[in-house]
This record gives sequence, C-alpha cells and structure tokens, in this order.
Amino acid sequence: MSPFHTAERPALWRRRFILAGWLVAAVVICARATQIQVVQGADWRAMAEDQHTTDRIISAPRGGVMDRDGTPLAVSRETFRVAVAPAELQDVDEAVAALSAALDIPPRQARAYVDPSDPWHVVPGRHAPSVREALSGIRGIHLQRELQRYHPHGDLARGVLGVVLDDEGTGGIEQAYEDVLRGTSGRAVVARDNVGRAIPGETFEVEAPRSGGEVLLTLDMDLQEIARQALEEAIAESEARGGDALVTDPFTGEVLALVSIRDGRTASLSAINTPYEPGSTLKPFTVAGLLSHDLARLSDTVDVENGTWRVAGRTLHDVSAQDRVTVSDALRVSSNVGIAKVARALTPGQQYENLRDFGFGVPTGIEIPGEVGGLLRRPDRWSSQSPASLAIGYELSVTPLQMAMAYGALANGGTLMEPRLVREIRDPSGRTLERSGARPVRRVVTPRVARMISRVLEDVVEEGSGTRARLGSFRVAGKSGTSRAYSPGGGYTPGDYYSSFVGFFPAEDPQLVVVVKLERPRKGAYYGGSIAAPVTRATMEAALAARATPLDRERLLRSVRGPTRATVPAVTRFASQPVDPPAPPMEEEDLVPPGLSAEDRMLLRSRVPVPELTGLPVRTAARRLHGLGLRVVQEGAGDVLGTIPRQGTRVVPGDTVRLRLGRPGDG
Repeated sequence: MSPFHTAERPALWRRRFILAGWLVAAVVICARATQIQVVQGADWRAMAEDQHTTDRIISAPRGGVMDRDGTPLAVSRETFRVAVAPAELQDVDEAVAALSAALDIPPRQARAYVDPSDPWHVVPGRHAPSVREALSGIRGIHLQRELQRYHPHGDLARGVLGVVLDDEGTGGIEQAYEDVLRGTSGRAVVARDNVGRAIPGETFEVEAPRSGGEVLLTLDMDLQEIARQALEEAIAESEARGGDALVTDPFTGEVLALVSIRDGRTASLSAINTPYEPGSTLKPFTVAGLLSHDLARLSDTVDVENGTWRVAGRTLHDVSAQDRVTVSDALRVSSNVGIAKVARALTPGQQYENLRDFGFGVPTGIEIPGEVGGLLRRPDRWSSQSPASLAIGYELSVTPLQMAMAYGALANGGTLMEPRLVREIRDPSGRTLERSGARPVRRVVTPRVARMISRVLEDVVEEGSGTRARLGSFRVAGKSGTSRAYSPGGGYTPGDYYSSFVGFFPAEDPQLVVVVKLERPRKGAYYGGSIAAPVTRATMEAALAARATPLDRERLLRSVRGPTRATVPAVTRFASQPVDPPAPPMEEEDLVPPGLSAEDRMLLRSRVPVPELTGLPVRTAARRLHGLGLRVVQEGAGDVLGTIPRQGTRVVPGDTVRLRLGRPGDG
C-alpha cells in the first residue's frame, strides 16, 4: 500500500467529521431560528412591543343626568393635571413660556416648576382641555387626563343625584343607573424610550371611549329651587333642625321637586329614608276608611266630651272644647277625640288594611336606593290603645314621600300611584331607549269618597288650621299636622315636634301635591299650620308665577275663583314676618282688552306693582318679590339700591325684576 494513500485516510475522515459538524450546527441553528421566529415569534414580538410601548386605558365620560326639560344636572367634565420633569426638558425657556401662556401664570412662577433641584413638579389644580394642545408636544411636560363629575346647579339636587367616587356611582341616580351612565373605556398605545419613559406626542388611540347613556328625570329645576328656598327660609325662621319639601303630580306620580335639609346638609334624603309619626295629617285617611266601609257619614255627629276623652288608660285632648261635632267638623278642626271615637267603628283588620292600601308600611318603589317603608304593625301586635292612636296619626311612622303619594290618591279620585323620578333613558346619541309612564298601584277609595274628603280639606284651608296655605285665586285642599318627636333612645323628647302640612291645588282639578315637614323647630310657634303651611303656599305661588312651569294654565284658568276675587298673591307668610296686604280687587273690564287668549287674560288680571325695596337686605327683598310671583336677578353685592323696573311698575307674575345692590352712597 502506498504511504501516500495511508496518509490521506485520516485527512478524509477529519474533513467528513468537520462537514458533519457544520451540517449539525446548521440544522440546530435553523431549528432554533424556526423555533424563535415561527413557534415563539408571537411571544417575542409581544415582549419587544411591551418594551417599547405600553397600553393606557382612556376613561369614558359618564352620561349626563338632566331635569324634565333637558337642563343638565350632572355632567362629566374633562380636566388635566400638569406635571414637569426638569431633567427631560430640552429647551427650558420654551417650556417656561408655554407653561406661562397655557396656565395663565407669571413667568417667575412657571420657572419655579422647571427648577432642576426637584426631579418632579406637579402644578396645583386641574386645568381646562385647552392645555392639551398647548403642552402635549413638549418633552418633559406630562399631562394626566381626568374626568370630573360637574353639577351646574351646585348642590340643588345632590341627594337625589348621588355622587361619583372612584368612577362609580354612590347613592341616588348615579348608583341606581350605574349601568346606564357608565361608559365603555377606550385604549391608547404610548411609545416609550430605552429607559421606559413615555415619548411626548407618541400616543396613539387604538379604541375610542364611548360615553354612557343619559337619564332624564321628572324633576323641574325651577320648582326644585322654589321649594328649596322656601324650606331654607322656614328652617332659618323656626331654627328647625331640618326639613323636607316635595312636589308631585297626583295623576302621574311624577316627583317634580324633592328637597331634604338636615343639620345644614342639602344632600340629605330624609324625605325617603327618615320616617316620622305624621299626627293629624293622617286623619283624612281614617275618615276615608270609614266612608269606604259605610261605617259613617260626614254629617254624623259625635260627642267630643268638651275636648277630653279617656280611652284604654290614655287621655286624648283637643285644642278647643265642644260638645258634639259632625264627622266633617271633627276633621276640619282636627279633633283628636272626635276622629278617635268614630274610628272605633272600624275593626282592627279594616283599619290596618285601609292604611296599608294608602301605601303606609311599605316602600313606594321610587327609583333611588335607600328608601324605607316606615312602620305599620299588624293588628296582632297592637295594644288596646293602638286603634285610637293610629286613627290620629300615632303608633306608625311614614315618610314624606309616602304622604305625598297617599294625598295624591285623594287628589286624583282614589288611585294610589307609584312615584316616578325617571322620565326617560337615552343612549349616548340622544335616542330614547325607555320612556316611563304613569304606574297605578291600586284603587284605594272611590272617586266619590275622594271628593268628599277633598271638600273637607278645602274647608281646613279656608277656615280651619290651614288658613296660612290659602291662595287668593285658587282653592287649596290640605291638612296640617303636629306630632311629638320620638327619641332614638326611647320615648318622646319634651319640646321636640314634627310640624307638617300637605296640600294640593287647585282643589277642583288638582295639579300639584305639596308636602312640607319641619323637624324640631325651636323658635316661635311649632304648629304645622303656623310654620309648614306658609312654605306650601310660597311653593304654590312661585309655581304659578313661573313661566316655564309644568302646570297646565288652561286647566288653571278654569279653576280660578272668579274675576272679581283678588288674584294678587300676598307675600309669603312666616311666623315672624309681617304680611303685605293683598291688592284690591281688579275689575276685569279695566284690565283686559278684547281679543286676548285665555292665558293672556289670566296673566293680565294678575299684574302686580313692583314694591319699594330700597335699603332692604337682599334676602328680604328677594323673598318679597318671590311672594308676588316674580323672578329675581341680582346685580352687585350689598343691600338693595333700586330695582329694574322701578317701584310701582305693574308687571305680570313670572316676569324678572333686577335688584341693584350695593352700599348706600354707591348710586
């Protein structure tokens, strides 16, 4: 064998071994490349994108809440917080100029925010969306978008609306309609540099946020403001702990105004969640039960034993001493003895079912959370004193809302309605998704019985305990109530009372039910007819005067007492406030030219002169003008210097009077 042939064999095997190694390495590399790029490609791409970009949630605006006329009550407002990272700034002077112009601050203050001694400066406050265009492209200036819930009318209906905490509705409409109001969040991609910082101007919206739907309420903001002002003045005059005022439509159950003030807080909802013993305002339902079961007639007489009667170990008293009165008079003068005596004709079952039918003891079903049903015990838990106590409004607790619905049944002919606070639900484009209609619960009494009770309640206002609720042009039906306040610790607290009045008008064709309750008044008279009835009257007067009113003026015209009766409403009567005398009767032929519409004739007949207000405090002047049915606009601050129109000018209720305010000598 040739020595050359022997030497070539090891070299050949080495070449083959090296070739095999390269082939194996190539296969491994190709396999690994295939694994990375094909099998694991999506994971690696996601990791790379995560290092260079990040997702950011774009909050969606909540839908708006409006009153019955579309006036915004709660809306979402976009604001921005501004922060500066001095180390990231490329042009300090440019940043100072931009901050000064966009935030409307002095350059010296803007320069303090770019001081490199602090790595991060947060500019105080929240700023308008205009700062986004002015500052978003500057490196080192960071903007954080926030959505705030804004209430254009302040806390006027805060209890009803609720609040938004951590992007979630809490209480009121915000909580009850969270699914409707909450929008759908969007998504944006933000580019990041090699150290993970966001690159200014490199934010891309991937999915736009979608705002929530809208909720249209039954509230009327004019009536809400009217009721609140009247209630606040009554609380201040009587030094009461708080109070409630409700205005409802008896035929639809719509809540037109709902005001609760407790310990100075206007966000209270005591009208639906704080029951009380109603006292005499419950007596009409006792009489209605007697009439419905044919157990008594209004003309029947009862011996009231000179105003003192002892029953089941308890003595009932009347304010006035009489011998015999009719059932009608017992209700008109609010005789405890008379009503309790005639109520004995009802069996416990009848008495209980009558009160339950009027809605007492169960929640009304209003659309916001927190409502309580009050207390109405079953007959098997009554004591021997319970029938007499229940007949005159004790041993049960009710809410003002329940009273409004119950009196609404008397006003509309005998049908209990479910209260409505939401009128419509709309999608983000404004298209109506759901419209709420009147929801009858049950017929409680016949129209005949309801009308009989209503006529007695008219007499209560005309000549009984509710005369402070009278209106010059319209007949009002109503009932006052004064009940002792029960202490949470047990027993009645001496000197503590609930003063209330419930009325509806016009009595012949009711359009509004007004409930007023004051809690623990401390100053002056505490009777419901003295301090709660004037609030009812002030609310009704202002509702009549308002041009944008839910009242049907044609129906009102048919309810007017007559053209020769005084049609000018007097100033609101509060316990310690003097009352302006009504204007003298006006003859129709002196006021009304021919050819006018019925509404115009009604308005012309009620023209009133602007009173002399110079030198008065603004609250007193505004109260006097509101009592005349006029709207008020204030110019300046201080006491009244004059009015536009001038004193003596005859204006129509609903017109606006401007108060020029200032200090004496300002001119």
